[in-house]
Amino acid sequence: MSETVLKDNAFLVSETDSKGIIKFANKEFCNVAGYTLDELVSQPHNLVRHKDMPKAAFEDLWSTVKSGNVWQGYVKNATKQGGFYWVFATVYPYKDENGNDCYISCRRKPSRDEIQKAEEFYRTMR
Repeated sequence: MSETVLKDNAFLVSETDSKGIIKFANKEFCNVAGYTLDELVSQPHNLVRHKDMPKAAFEDLWSTVKSGNVWQGYVKNATKQGGFYWVFATVYPYKDENGNDCYISCRRKPSRDEIQKAEEFYRTMR
């Protein structure tokens, strides 16, 4: 599996509904993940979940944002081509114009040291 390393100024953005279904993805997210916007919209965000990520990390993410709080953490995602990429994600809960719960995830490039620490931490969660 080949790693895609984000550019230093990369900023990946996606928006989901309360069930994690993608409503929007910016061009940079599409490019890094290897999907077109049409392939991502209406799909579950876990389409890009990498098998190495512990389920407990996402349980923490969902419990945090569903309680109205912002979640931050390191995530290893999978690309359409079978590779992977790491991000530092910040997920913000909000209500749309109809009062529905939604989430925006903004992601940036983590440092190699941050990735190493995240990998070590996630190994303890298995």
